Amino acid sequence: MDLHGKVAVVTGSGRGLGLGYAQALAAAGAAIVVNDVDPDAVDAAVATITAAGGKAAGVVAAVGDSAAAEELVDTAVREFGRLDVLVTNAGILRDRVLWKMTDDDFDDVVRVHLRGTFTCARAAAARMREQGTGGRLVLISSPAGQRGNFGQTNYAAAKAGIVAMARTWAMELGRSGITVNAVVPVAATDMTKTIPAFAPVIEEAELTGNPLPDWLRKDEGLGTVEDVAGLITFLASDASEAVTGQAIGIGGDRLALWAHPKEKAVAFADGGWSAAAIAAEWTGGVGAEPETYGIPAPQAPEA
Repeated sequence: MDLHGKVAVVTGSGRGLGLGYAQALAAAGAAIVVNDVDPDAVDAAVATITAAGGKAAGVVAAVGDSAAAEELVDTAVREFGRLDVLVTNAGILRDRVLWKMTDDDFDDVVRVHLRGTFTCARAAAARMREQGTGGRLVLISSPAGQRGNFGQTNYAAAKAGIVAMARTWAMELGRSGITVNAVVPVAATDMTKTIPAFAPVIEEAELTGNPLPDWLRKDEGLGTVEDVAGLITFLASDASEAVTGQAIGIGGDRLALWAHPKEKAVAFADGGWSAAAIAAEWTGGVGAEPETYGIPAPQAPEA
């Protein structure tokens, strides 16, 4: 993919997946605005990209406020003349079960993930519409937002909201040539290393340099940061101009299109439904095959 001449902002790109996205976009030719709350991480990321022959500028800011979003867009325009791509990757975790989650736990995660995606996308969309040459909004979601996850009320709600915003903005921005998609990545990061079934396998791969086993790369769809970055580059490119309003999964050897919510079973009753009628209908009718929920526990093959 050739991204020469394009300018991308990647939030939360000082380390981990965000850094991988920024490096992949830069390797394809895009100029990058790196963002993180850690000044040292920003400096290191910019240095890494420029040392590899790319172009990069850094912004130290916590996404969420409109001021931070405007600073990111303004930096792209000031340093590189325009903005073509926004990747909203910044995020934090404050995991707790419902009855132990505080107001701050909830608000902090929603502020960074959901509000940060909103404010940055709004600022980017305004600039892209003003330029009149289209653009790409790539919003980072999560399997937790698609299925729910134990102890992640705040994170799952924010990530589900991000997918809903992608569908909404795809409609609103389509006439401007701006595509909007949600990416559902799974990769070996500091967070996934805490999952008991994954931790020893990832640790062994890091120690030996051997690739992750097939059951992890295919069945669980979990691989390296580099495995995820190709989708980001594709969605940032002209090759994806017909792709919008989608939730796309990527990880390891696995690429997937997530289904959007839809009615699974329908029944009708003349005059409407009473509680008793619903009870009589449910088990053998509309509710005969209830949907599953939660991220399935990973299963390593038996030795």
